[in-house]
Amino acid sequence: MSRLAQTAGLTDIQQEILSTVRDFVDKEIIPVATQLEHRDEYPAEIVEGLKELGLFGLMIPEEYGGLGESLLTYALCVEEIARGWMSVSGIINTHFIVAYMLKQHGTQEQKDTFLPRMALGEVRGAFSMSEPALGSDVSAISSKGVREGDEYVLDGQKMWLTNGGSSTLVAVLCRSDEGHPEGTAPHRSMTTFLVEKEAGFGEVRPGLTIPGKIDKMGYKGVDTTELIMDGLRIPANRVLGGTTGRGFYQMMDGVEVGRVNVAARGCGVAQRAFELGVSYAQQRETFGKPIAQHQAIQFKLAEMATKVEAAHAMMVNAARKKDSGERNDLEAGMAKYLASEYCKEVVEDAFRIHGGYGFSKEYEIERLYREAPMLLIGEGTAEIQKMIIGRRLLEEYRLQG
Repeated sequence: MSRLAQTAGLTDIQQEILSTVRDFVDKEIIPVATQLEHRDEYPAEIVEGLKELGLFGLMIPEEYGGLGESLLTYALCVEEIARGWMSVSGIINTHFIVAYMLKQHGTQEQKDTFLPRMALGEVRGAFSMSEPALGSDVSAISSKGVREGDEYVLDGQKMWLTNGGSSTLVAVLCRSDEGHPEGTAPHRSMTTFLVEKEAGFGEVRPGLTIPGKIDKMGYKGVDTTELIMDGLRIPANRVLGGTTGRGFYQMMDGVEVGRVNVAARGCGVAQRAFELGVSYAQQRETFGKPIAQHQAIQFKLAEMATKVEAAHAMMVNAARKKDSGERNDLEAGMAKYLASEYCKEVVEDAFRIHGGYGFSKEYEIERLYREAPMLLIGEGTAEIQKMIIGRRLLEEYRLQG
């Protein structure tokens, strides 16, 4: 294990899990990541390896066949996987958001139906909240679910669906006016629907189409898609929790887990960028000595390592707060904001250390340079995080009288 980003107070089981994941990353992910990324190829063999390790059931309770581990354990595993290739961490992130939402908010029938198969990786989860014209304004969701007898009919277009093609269960947030009269606050008239589908692209079930992958600057390999619902019929028992109008709160609970995940990804990518930078600096020579011996490079390395440590500490704090059962939107927002910003800065410094070679696709840092910007946007932009942080601080420090 490296000197940076160590976590105090871990159990023997947690340490064993992390050691196993790190070995898997070093042997199975890092050697092939850049090649697969350049081809925008889905990492099927890596995913099968993660299934064999039991990582798809890491946070799912033991009674449903999972390992029953904490969010902290999951976040530390994500950090390791993102250190190898961020796209792989994205594959398990949305799966776990859906599994977490089912565990926290699902009916007993929904838990019994989905969680055991999700623990094995047989059912793969994705969640869908964003829309083409939505941005960060969740209250402006226009997709609708209308009840007709024992079914709901869903219509609308969703956007930025990670695992859109490979998933078989999608948690979709729609507006549902049933029991919520006109004038009801937008967030009180939203419902999460559990939509089962076939893996693949095109019409994956009647009324549901997953177009081809969106071509992205980075974050390749993982499939990012749209989701188009046109008269999609699902049973009424596929409303998450069995009651309409709770979707916004369910999704926000899941997004808090997602923000810890994005923070962990930022930590992992930053740690890998530091590893590449400090290694290259000791090999590359200028003016008769390794560039690592130049003060300017040492300053960069010092700043990079400090940012890696700070981001990791905040991520761990946010995960532990959530595990304690306490509200953690402040800590998750801070961790996501800091880790994604620091990740961008550490990657850029490593890129600069590589000089002209950093611009070459033969060097791993080129891939990281294209991947880091996604973390500035995913699970809420920096501006959204600062809004959340600011509002929560005003709640905590409200003047009396």
